[in-house]
Amino acid sequence: MSANDEEAYPWMATEKRLIAQAIASSKVVLGICLGAQLIASSLGAKVYDNPEREIGWFPIERVQGVTPATISYLFPPQLEVFHWHGETFELPPGADHLARSAACEIQAFSFGERVVGLQFHLETTIDGARGLIENCRDGLTPGRWVQSESEILGTPERFRRINQAMSNVLDHLEKLTS
Repeated sequence: MSANDEEAYPWMATEKRLIAQAIASSKVVLGICLGAQLIASSLGAKVYDNPEREIGWFPIERVQGVTPATISYLFPPQLEVFHWHGETFELPPGADHLARSAACEIQAFSFGERVVGLQFHLETTIDGARGLIENCRDGLTPGRWVQSESEILGTPERFRRINQAMSNVLDHLEKLTS
C-alpha cells in the first residue's frame, strides 16, 4: 500500500486530513513506515518509489547538525534497525531530518516537538517479522538492500534492541502529553 493510493483506498484522503488536523491541534503524532509517509504527504511532501526496496536489518545514522531540541538525541549516532519498505518521501517543509541510511535518505524526521515520522520499524517483534515474511514473502526477491528470511530472523537480540529504542521514543512522546 502506498500513501498515493487514494483512488484504490478512498479512506486514505480522510486519513491524511485527520493527520493534518491532529498536527494543527498540537497533538502528538507518530507515524511508522506508511504512517510516516502519510504524515509527510499531509504536510505537503511528495511520496515516491525509493530507488531500491529496503527489507531487513540495515543501519541508520543520525543526521548531523540537527538542533538539540529534536528527538534525535534518542538515537545513537548509528543504529541497526528493521526495514520493510519500497517507497520514500521528501522531507516535509519545516521538518527536521533526523536519520538516513545508505539505501534511503529520509529515514526519520520530526515536525516540531510533537510529530515524528520513522521510515523504519522499531516496533517489530520476531513474531511480527515472521508474519510479514509469511504474508509478504514475494517482497523478498534478491536485491542489494533485501535480506533473506534467515538473515531477518537469525538474531533475535536485534528485536529486543529496536523494541527498547521504540520504548524510548514512546516515553519521550508520552512526556509531551503530560
